[in-house]
Amino acid sequence: MMKSKRLKNVAAQRLARLLMFTTLIASGTAHAETLQSALSAAYLNNPNLNAQRAATRATDENVPKATAGYRPTVTASGQSGLQNSEVHSNGTNGWTNTTTNTIPTTIGVTVQQNLWNGQRTDNSVRQAESGVLAQRETLRNTEQNVFQDGVTYYMNVLRDSAIYHLQGNNVEVLQEQLRQTQDRFKVGEVTRTDVAQAQAGLAKGQSDKLVAESNLKTSMANFRLVVGKQPAKLEPVKPASVGVPKSLDEAIRISQIEHPAIQASLHGVDSANLNVKVLEGSLYPTVNLVGQVQRGYDTVSNQSGSRSWVASIMGQISVPIYDGGLSTASIRQAKELAGQQELQTDYQRDQVRAAVVSSWGVLSNSKAVVEAAQSQVNASEIALNGVREEAKVGQRTTLDVLNAQQTLLNARVSLVTAQRDRVVASYALLSAIGRLSAGNLGLRAARYDATTHFDQVKDKWYGLRTPDGR
Repeated sequence: MMKSKRLKNVAAQRLARLLMFTTLIASGTAHAETLQSALSAAYLNNPNLNAQRAATRATDENVPKATAGYRPTVTASGQSGLQNSEVHSNGTNGWTNTTTNTIPTTIGVTVQQNLWNGQRTDNSVRQAESGVLAQRETLRNTEQNVFQDGVTYYMNVLRDSAIYHLQGNNVEVLQEQLRQTQDRFKVGEVTRTDVAQAQAGLAKGQSDKLVAESNLKTSMANFRLVVGKQPAKLEPVKPASVGVPKSLDEAIRISQIEHPAIQASLHGVDSANLNVKVLEGSLYPTVNLVGQVQRGYDTVSNQSGSRSWVASIMGQISVPIYDGGLSTASIRQAKELAGQQELQTDYQRDQVRAAVVSSWGVLSNSKAVVEAAQSQVNASEIALNGVREEAKVGQRTTLDVLNAQQTLLNARVSLVTAQRDRVVASYALLSAIGRLSAGNLGLRAARYDATTHFDQVKDKWYGLRTPDGR
């Protein structure tokens, strides 16, 4: 009887510790890392996000490349070499041979300014600007994806950490259960079958603990992949509330306006249509103004030779007549690509809408799922206590106790999982409507402003070094 009380006390202590871990998501711990601090680290250090920022800066350079069409081009040229000439002439004194060795040298500068090219430069600049806006939205979408991954892996670590401790405490309870069963077997209260059942239950518990440990290590590795550091003392998280719509219809409406994937696709439509205009400009005449200065030197047999100076300014016009159908085929192709981009935008809208509906459904049901899981835990606790009391008077077997304890463990795991899923679903909804941003999350990190680099390079006429010093 004393051993039964001992087991009951140990089990109560273990269950109290289990309850502490299953309520990990609902209560705080001192000196813990918050979700905001983890996402701030990801915002600053995530390689994928920083790579997308670099891609955005590279896209900015398309604007000065396009505006180069407004500016003159200046080229310098020069040539020098040896020239030998022989002249055979028939004079009064007969045939004579004249040999001349010269060193002709010419240097010059040519300046060309385009005056009109069928609006190709104007449309190219507008196309480049649309590309910049599209890339910024792609960057914003990448930022959302990084934050969503950060939230998911943060909560995975919390969940798997709680489950690992649940499994660990379950092993301790099962070990105590085995010791008690063995003691009862020695005095003839139970059979060898009961001992074998207790041993099997312990072996399964140890196996489940190893699986939980493996899952925790995987979640920690994924956390480090996104955040850039190992998780330590993670603070519990509540479901997102700021920026969450009040109804599904409102969520869908917001997503169709604000989601970066849709905005990027719309800018892609503008860029594709402008590309058609750029190609159509190749069918129009091109008018250039060309200025040239050239200086020539001719040195004859190491003696002073002649010098020349030529300067000119001329207007040039070129009119395309036929290029084998290349231009017209390119225009037709561009029109089809523009149509494809419009269809892709419609599909992107449908994808975003589907994501919103899915996230809303999960979030709206998550609270009920958590409550049901909590009820299951409460009922399983009562059932386990009852089975243990009945086992003392021989109305239940050791297997019944083990099954009841496993049911309680499964219920607690389900509760932890449901709490994790509720938090992840709330942030997934923010991502689906396009509001999972550093500003809405209130991150304490210096904001990356994509317009800063654009303003630094859009009007640059020359220079090899990037604004960040590379």
